[in-house]
Amino acid sequence: MDNRSEVRAFLTSRRAKVSPEQAGIPAYGNRRVAGLRRGEVAALAGVSVEYYTRLERGNLAGASDSVLDAIARALRLDDTETAHLHHLARAVGPQPARARARRDKAPEIRPAIRRVLRSMGVPAFLRNHRFDVLAANSLGRALYAPMFAANTALPVNSMRFTFLDPHAQAFYPDWPKVARSAVAALRSAAVRHPDDQALMNLIGELSMRSEPFRSWWAAQDVYVHRHGAKRFRHPAIGDLDLTFEVLELSGDDVLTVLTYSAEPGTSSGDGLELLATWAATQEDAATRASG
Repeated sequence: MDNRSEVRAFLTSRRAKVSPEQAGIPAYGNRRVAGLRRGEVAALAGVSVEYYTRLERGNLAGASDSVLDAIARALRLDDTETAHLHHLARAVGPQPARARARRDKAPEIRPAIRRVLRSMGVPAFLRNHRFDVLAANSLGRALYAPMFAANTALPVNSMRFTFLDPHAQAFYPDWPKVARSAVAALRSAAVRHPDDQALMNLIGELSMRSEPFRSWWAAQDVYVHRHGAKRFRHPAIGDLDLTFEVLELSGDDVLTVLTYSAEPGTSSGDGLELLATWAATQEDAATRASG
């Protein structure tokens, strides 16, 4: 991605979202721009109009953390958007060769991580910053049966499933919400890993093949999966309302463990118990077929 155009598009889109009333600025006369003017953002951030204009045109080189934080406050950015702005500024400079080499090299999955995944009594996955599922326990494979149906071998990319697999919209009852947050998460990852060519190729592929992806990518939204809720319509189990947690692995900035769970005694909790039974049945059938 072109960093300068990313900075320009992000700051312009965020400025358009803040009304003068929200910023506490009297709105006089006809306004030709949506949201705040550049001069108003500059005044709120305590910088000159010329300096803010240079920043919005994509030149974040040399901008201090205090200036970036002042701009974030002026634009009413949330924590994720503020972090995104800082990542954009860091991406201006050249990346050390050692850091690029670490990203290019496939991360090693320690045996202990695989054992932890297998021992979890809930659906669990190991994924990287490209949203490749690198490992999964049996419940994880069972929950995402439609994603694994055509791709039994790992890795499987959840972004390609969401936007390119015809079964995804039936699998996610709230598909527009899920898909839009997925685009925003991918944008966040792209700025944190600007030299990852495989990640850029994935974004290019989705942009070419999915009109909804192109539309939401242009919105410049950013999101980081940490925890939340997601609805599923499993082809064998039915509807499941699950909560997810994203667990970062200490010492590794590209691998995370994603888990799903439900409150015991609820219909979704009962559904996960049924999913475990269904998964065991599927494994038994596969064992008999291979034997």
